[in-house]
Amino acid sequence: MLDLRFIRENADEVRRRSLTDRGVAVDLDRLLELDREVLELRQARDEARAEQKRTAKTVPSLSGDAKQEAIRRGKEIGQSIKPMGERLSGLEAELRELHLQVPNLLDPDVPAGLTEADNALVRAVGDKPTFDFKPKEHIDLANDLGLVDMKRAARVAGSRTYFLRGDLLMLEMAVLRYALDLVIARGYIPHAPPLIVNHDAMEGTGYLPIGADQAYQCTREDGWLIGTSEVPITSIHAGEILDGKKLPLRYAGYSPCFRREAGAAGKDTRGLYRVHQFMKVEQVIIGPNDPAISREFHEEILTNAEDVLKALQLPYRVMALCGGDIGRSAAFTYDIETWMPGRGSYGETHSASRYYEYQARRLGMRYRGEGNKATLCHTLNNTVIASPRVLVAILENYQLADGSVRVPEVLVPAMGKDRLEPIAP
Repeated sequence: MLDLRFIRENADEVRRRSLTDRGVAVDLDRLLELDREVLELRQARDEARAEQKRTAKTVPSLSGDAKQEAIRRGKEIGQSIKPMGERLSGLEAELRELHLQVPNLLDPDVPAGLTEADNALVRAVGDKPTFDFKPKEHIDLANDLGLVDMKRAARVAGSRTYFLRGDLLMLEMAVLRYALDLVIARGYIPHAPPLIVNHDAMEGTGYLPIGADQAYQCTREDGWLIGTSEVPITSIHAGEILDGKKLPLRYAGYSPCFRREAGAAGKDTRGLYRVHQFMKVEQVIIGPNDPAISREFHEEILTNAEDVLKALQLPYRVMALCGGDIGRSAAFTYDIETWMPGRGSYGETHSASRYYEYQARRLGMRYRGEGNKATLCHTLNNTVIASPRVLVAILENYQLADGSVRVPEVLVPAMGKDRLEPIAP
């Protein structure tokens, strides 16, 4: 979240860079009014407490009517403090609710615009494949090879679920392991995180209260299924003061992820592109409070993801998201979109974001640097690879005229073969 003092002292800038440029509505006037009321009420309560203490100290030195008056006055002040505390609790709760809704400040270099059409192309990499036949969509390829079963999965688990079968499952395992090995070799410590996290972790990383409609909540406990391992891994050091000399911390997460995809009905719902459960390798950096260094780390995590796609020889493009298309917690986001011939278009496969202090303030995550001062960390994260979306791209880019699918060369050693073998119906 943004610092309340910063909001108080830079209300116009927050209104523009956090709200207007994103096309987001938050009642900032009410937030500022609540902030003023809370500050005034805290001061009044503190003054009343101080007066109560001063009065209590005089009682032993008094006698007669003066003593009784001091005792009466002390009780009167005490009775006034309780309702002030009750009102303060209500105001603070309302203020916090609004405060959590205020998005991060957008970086000045975020492209202007409010829709996906306003995103800016940074670069396009790789040549799109050409076919002397009409390319199929991934789901038709996978169905014909018997490597996916969505019909039976729907009977078992509902819509947008799937069984991966045979070589398609092995391909998923191979590509995830390749991506994980790549970031491990570059200094990222791998983690298999908890798949159910508490409210604090979700709120701390910015997935609550905004975003609750996309998440699965466990009904018998304070638990939420993770939509990305960013949530538990960024939260590892919540409430801690880290040693600044050990920053940055480079972590990788390997986990299933779960998303409701609420509001996405009718959009990319055929096949494996938009599903409720998927596998992902994530990278998270917890670094020092330095915007220039955070920008360098952002390029680092973006490069890691691009290098995986280059190794897979998949054409892709990098997009800088406009203000209206960036998640509320992020200050700047790159998306990587991979070419999918069956769709005849690029499809989003990766997202890389920098947050500066936003998540760390919500999580209470700090470090001691020069002067031994406790300072809020900066955080970043990026998808290294996500499946089955990467499988969509591989199936469609590596398909052959006879309906078979080649295995990307870099994955052949792990697969032990260069073609996906069909399973008979």
